[in-house]
Amino acid sequence: MTSWSFVRVFAGFMILLTLGLGVQGSPLFVSQNWLWFTAFIGANLLQSGFTRWCPLEIIMRKLGMRGA
Repeated sequence: MTSWSFVRVFAGFMILLTLGLGVQGSPLFVSQNWLWFTAFIGANLLQSGFTRWCPLEIIMRKLGMRGA
């Protein structure tokens, strides 16, 4: 798995998790404040699409994961 694909899988997982924690109808519901984290992840994905800079990808490469 490359760092590029890991970032996308991790972001997708975190979005689904935070939606489960933030939507009232979910059995995992904790607080609607989790939706702010969902918005942060989406904003980070948006900016990385334009700038090609993602902090998680940099961290994964430093830990030895193969680049894209």
